[in-house]
Amino acid sequence: MPLNIRVVSWSAGIFFVISFVLCVLYGLIVPQKLHGMQNFLEAVLPAFKWLSFGGFVIGLVESFLYGVYIGVVFVPVYNFFYKRWCSV
Repeated sequence: MPLNIRVVSWSAGIFFVISFVLCVLYGLIVPQKLHGMQNFLEAVLPAFKWLSFGGFVIGLVESFLYGVYIGVVFVPVYNFFYKRWCSV
């Protein structure tokens, strides 16, 4: 069955937002010497700054947009190969 680009993009976007929030919570709960969450998030998300409100909001937006990008790119590729190899 072909995938719906809207469903996959929104699902991936929300998944990335939830993952971002969990990463921030993990970074706040676990001592920094046991993880590199601050460095990881600042490297992966442009303009993200650890423990600032603006950084958190931009991190949410960027995480959502990464998920949408994955959906927008993945679905047409999947549907192309599905139609090519799975059509009867």
